[in-house]
Amino acid sequence: MSKIIIDEKTVEYAVYGGAILGGGGGGWIEDGLQIGKLAFEVGQPELITIDSLKDEDLLVTVSLVGAPAAKDKYVKPIHYAKALEILTQRVGKNIKGIITNENGAGTTVNGWFQSAVTGIPVVDIPCNGRAHPTGSMGSMNLSEQTDYISYQAAVGGKGPDYMEISLAGSLDKVSTVVRKASIEAGGLLAVARNPVTVAYAKQNGAAGAIQQAVAVGEALLSNKGEAAIAAVVNKLGGKVVAEGTVTDFVLETTGGFDVGTITINNSYELTFWNEYMTIEKNGDRFGTFPDLIMTLDAKTAKPIVSAAIEKGQNITVISVPKEKLILSTTMSNEKLMKPIEGIIHKSIIPYIY
Repeated sequence: MSKIIIDEKTVEYAVYGGAILGGGGGGWIEDGLQIGKLAFEVGQPELITIDSLKDEDLLVTVSLVGAPAAKDKYVKPIHYAKALEILTQRVGKNIKGIITNENGAGTTVNGWFQSAVTGIPVVDIPCNGRAHPTGSMGSMNLSEQTDYISYQAAVGGKGPDYMEISLAGSLDKVSTVVRKASIEAGGLLAVARNPVTVAYAKQNGAAGAIQQAVAVGEALLSNKGEAAIAAVVNKLGGKVVAEGTVTDFVLETTGGFDVGTITINNSYELTFWNEYMTIEKNGDRFGTFPDLIMTLDAKTAKPIVSAAIEKGQNITVISVPKEKLILSTTMSNEKLMKPIEGIIHKSIIPYIY
């Protein structure tokens, strides 16, 4: 059994490294730090490797669903725990491990609070080693299992918008309902979903991706400014693609997603669907999802998610080839990539297949 030693300093590394691997999405740094530190205030979260469990043991994914820029979003730590409780009752079986849906500032530490409260360990095998927009992309290719029943529980909102829901059905249908419910709850829901065996997770998940996030975060925070950006690029095997001033920024929150474009120096254009999807200049493409594209403050090196970009900011854009990332099998599923083109109105498939 391999237990990974974690403490409050690990939270900081995981959140900032997760912010990089979030690729423009994956939640907010402040939220990740808050819930990660809260986990250590209420107990001791446990992080273990996948080989610590038996193949037949059951894992459950915990995540946030919604639009990070939604003005009325309201999700608190108790909502994370409640969603897990509802799902566990619905499934009626012992849950041996908690896994996060992806890496991101808020999502890399998904499950740490629940682990501290319940004693169930977090397993270092996220559904994906980078952030992604849709629930199906974070389902470890369960969308290809025609007989799989997706159980999902979601909690969030406040006042008249508060809701607790429990659903079962096909993955795509249930994920769509949860996404729509997040809009009614103010923009965001804490979700527990998709029980799978350890054996299935081994075949389809991103084993070791949390440790990668921690290493990236340590590289970032051990340096300052340009040196910090250089350290991150070196750690991930990527490169700096652009640096300059944001001359235009367009964001629309629609269908539970943040969608828009960013222009740098009136020349480089980034598109995003929560996460950054493309970066190009004069028709030349420098990165295409699931390649990692990420924006950082050019002076402080602080990661900036897509929803927090503002005109006039001086930013640096880095890109990391998908081959350098720890990814789920979903990132090789052409069927899941195709919808991106209709959202950002740019070609995707020819660049990745």
